[in-house]
Amino acid sequence: MHLNISQQMKLGQQMKLAPRMIQSMEILQLPLQALEERIDQELAENVCLERISDNENTPETESEQMREQANSDSNSHEIDEKEMVAGSEQNNESDFERLLEMAEQWPEDNVTSATKPSSNRVSEDIERNNDAVANITERQQTINEYLIEQFHYFSCSPEVKEFGEYLIQNLDHNGRLQSSLPEIVQVYGQKITQEEAETALSLIQKCDPPGVGARDLQECLLLQLKPDAPYRDVLVTLITAHLDDLGQNRLPVIQRKTGYSIDMIKNAMSYLRYLDPFPGRGFESEPVLKVTPDVFVKLDKDGKYVVELENEYTPPLRISRGYAQMLRNKADDQTKEYIKKKIDAAKWLIEAIEQRHSTLKRVAQAIVDFQTEFLDNGPEFIVPLKMQQIADVVGVHVTTVSRAVDDKWIQTPRGLYPLKRFFGGGTKTSDGEDVAWGIIRLKLKEIIDGEDKNKPLSDDALVDALSKEGYNLARRTVTKYRKAMNIPSSRQRREY
Repeated sequence: MHLNISQQMKLGQQMKLAPRMIQSMEILQLPLQALEERIDQELAENVCLERISDNENTPETESEQMREQANSDSNSHEIDEKEMVAGSEQNNESDFERLLEMAEQWPEDNVTSATKPSSNRVSEDIERNNDAVANITERQQTINEYLIEQFHYFSCSPEVKEFGEYLIQNLDHNGRLQSSLPEIVQVYGQKITQEEAETALSLIQKCDPPGVGARDLQECLLLQLKPDAPYRDVLVTLITAHLDDLGQNRLPVIQRKTGYSIDMIKNAMSYLRYLDPFPGRGFESEPVLKVTPDVFVKLDKDGKYVVELENEYTPPLRISRGYAQMLRNKADDQTKEYIKKKIDAAKWLIEAIEQRHSTLKRVAQAIVDFQTEFLDNGPEFIVPLKMQQIADVVGVHVTTVSRAVDDKWIQTPRGLYPLKRFFGGGTKTSDGEDVAWGIIRLKLKEIIDGEDKNKPLSDDALVDALSKEGYNLARRTVTKYRKAMNIPSSRQRREY
């Protein structure tokens, strides 16, 4: 198959645009913090990209620039008014010629200030770096490190000590052994007796938090029982023989098998809830990251909800005037080609960020326009909404909407929400009105919270209760949402 010249040129243009399209989509998908990190990275790698400091955007400065422009000759005015387009098929020759002309129009002190950071710029960079260091969370100690630290306090033989450290390194994130002790001894690779191995394990099981070093759930819970624990004998029986019955809330079965009264079993269960089946999980918690909203919703003077973008972390960028001047001063082709590529990359980044702002604002405004009842009255008034609906309003592909809302947050009068919160399917009420699944979930929880816990509602009964409220759903749908909301079955919800 042969392509004609026109097809080859078109294919070549598509191949050149593809990386830029990818960059634009990546920039659109980034949340604020990641976007700022990306900008910092580009500033560090691209010498032709500059951050405009605040003192360069003051009204006084803008007025001064306007006066200077008014005093400049007409040739300079024409140069400044033209838009520089990066990545054209003409290799940007005309654009870079304009850069050379612009460089000649700028005073030398502009070149100096562009190539050498101002004191304000240095101060801003230092403050930003200090903020970054202050926000770095100290690495949390792992469960293995914590246990080895305690294990070193025990007096034991070198063999027991070394094998104990090996055992600790083989604990999972829950603090449990995943293999039997004989299996671990077999793969240990060094001489160790079964008695020494048992000694090492028993010492580990004396460490904090209680329950570590257990080989299964039963042993984990038993290790946490103190000698003076209330109902200790009852708890030992429940843990060793009736954990499954406890999980299924089969108290009458336990009563029949053990002879314990229901009240005694319930009292023992109340203490059992203080035991931790996963004693090692407290060491794997991640620091809570602060959520910065990308979009704010405000009421304008006409009572309409309008969106505004948070631009604090996306300061204005520009192409370095100093390096444009270097195009005139440096005559060798290698330097000139290097600067051209860097300016080209800087221009594309600036355009991608501007496109991100425009797309995000239009998408967010369209979402807000659909969800005004939610903003007026609360979550129970959210309406069913699909991304395709927003795509049709904004005039973009649905994947663009998906990227625009991904990991973005919106500050509303009703609180802070992820933009994805406003999307979701729904069903129709018996009156034919559309209702979002979120409202169904709220109603389902309301019905279960108000049920008689001595006779909790089955899923069939929940279907009937929802039907009386006007929501006609299949039993499997109700069961699916009950499980998704982590609501136990009717048998497990029963109180004796």
